[in-house]
Amino acid sequence: MKTRTLGNGLEVSALGLGCMSMTSAYGPAADRHRMIKLIRAAHDQGVTLFDTAEAYGPFSNEELLGEALQPIRDQVVIATKFGFDIDLSSGKRGSGTNSRPEHIRAVTEASLKRLRTDRIDLLYQHRVDPDVPIEEVAGTVKALIAEGKVKHFGLSEAGVTTIRRAHAVQRVTAVQSEYSLFWRDPEHALLPALKELGIGFVPFSPLGAGFLTGKIDEHTMFDAADFRNLVPRFSPDARKANLALVDVIKTVAHRHGATAAQVALAWLLAQEPWIVPIPGTTKPHRLDENLGAVDLKLREEDLRLINDRMSAIQLQGDRLPASAMKMTGL
Repeated sequence: MKTRTLGNGLEVSALGLGCMSMTSAYGPAADRHRMIKLIRAAHDQGVTLFDTAEAYGPFSNEELLGEALQPIRDQVVIATKFGFDIDLSSGKRGSGTNSRPEHIRAVTEASLKRLRTDRIDLLYQHRVDPDVPIEEVAGTVKALIAEGKVKHFGLSEAGVTTIRRAHAVQRVTAVQSEYSLFWRDPEHALLPALKELGIGFVPFSPLGAGFLTGKIDEHTMFDAADFRNLVPRFSPDARKANLALVDVIKTVAHRHGATAAQVALAWLLAQEPWIVPIPGTTKPHRLDENLGAVDLKLREEDLRLINDRMSAIQLQGDRLPASAMKMTGL
């Protein structure tokens, strides 16, 4: 497995593993024993960055990852997140965010226990809290770093101004946000700022929540608990219109004897050397397929074809429901 460096020296595998879907968001939780086996198989194939959050479950995703990675803890990088208003005893969700310093500390201690570790390698603020100055958030994480409980600081779905303010207090190692051929908005302001500041970028949903695999069309039925049922971009009409993008990806995939998913991931890897996508899956064969993207080298003509043809496609539908967009700092 090839490696990449996030920020000021956090070396990780070129592709990480997003673990959210193993316990939430896309339907019922997958079988725990199979997920532990899949996580360890990912490590056997060179994956060292594993992404989770207290909010996934809540709590069950961190517990799963803690059990799976405990035997190989010193060989991996664990990223988790704080920032939602979640009761730490009951798991009951509040109405919004909570990044008060005392809550950050309490969440960190709880995450350490669930993850069965003495330090968190990369701790993200999951969503910007409008009620807590980002300087206080960064200062709290800075103290946790000084205490050895956290190694690196990250931000998720934060705007450029917020990133700059946080970075001035505690160096930000990585920023996480959605980025793929299905959502290229970070190219306008976020990526230039990260390049300037020397911050790594960790795209989530690098396969467009599955759409870029070519396995979804307007007739696909999602589980009743699948969040995509609420996403405007996944309405049947939007999916039908947006298949034009998948056709472009398949054209390039055919040239290389690759899959659409591999091309979508290889395209991300070709954008900047400090970009580390974290595709998620619950299926071993999809894990193998995704990791094959690391060795797929897209040519300049491939990148030009994708950009040229995409310029003629008007993608339909917002990437998130309006209520969810209000929770981002973008």
